[in-house]
Amino acid sequence: MSAATAVLLSWSGGKDAAWALHALREQADFQVVGLLTTITAEYDRASMQGIRREVLHAQADAVGLPLMEVSIPAKCSNADYEAALHDGLRRVAQRWPDLQTMAFGDLHLEDIRAYRATQLAGQGWNILTPIFGSDTALLAREMIASGLRASLCCVDTTQLPASFAGRPFDLELLSELPPGIDHCGENGEFHTCVYDGPMFNRPIALTQGETVVRDARFAYTDFTLSPPSSANFA
Repeated sequence: MSAATAVLLSWSGGKDAAWALHALREQADFQVVGLLTTITAEYDRASMQGIRREVLHAQADAVGLPLMEVSIPAKCSNADYEAALHDGLRRVAQRWPDLQTMAFGDLHLEDIRAYRATQLAGQGWNILTPIFGSDTALLAREMIASGLRASLCCVDTTQLPASFAGRPFDLELLSELPPGIDHCGENGEFHTCVYDGPMFNRPIALTQGETVVRDARFAYTDFTLSPPSSANFA
């Protein structure tokens, strides 16, 4: 029997990355050995999702994997991003010299997947997209039925009302999404912060904070790690 292929997983802190981890762990051919996340330096938060750095590390601890960081500036050009990623991959290679495969939780966007493949091929890496092509309406319900728990941490208010920010990713939310909104937010309608699921060894206790609108467009809801006695959810 051949050895499982070692995989580095791109980790945003959201449900799709978490579900990609779950999907890969269901396959004997792959072994996820670590996570890689992109942090916006000025905010100390995950790029796009806006999840606090300490929450990302708590998630990694809960799924039992080391988390490596790539730091980028808030005003980040493609060249800046690619340089930062290449530096991150060099550091990854120092820890796992034989690692050559990176996985992503992409679902439908062919142009994004093609960009990743081209970018990483130049560094000698392959990509995996284990949940790509999924029916997102069915996938969203499968995630919820499995015990995955997440909340909306970022909403694009040009596509979805800001009132959805902070809400649990559950069946009630899915039933209230306006027509045309992808049930997994694949078109950037929303992003999530995951705190429990079949890929977790234990849930993370989080406290929901305020919601603020930035760039006159994105409604971000803050989530912090909770003291054990004061968690909003566990």
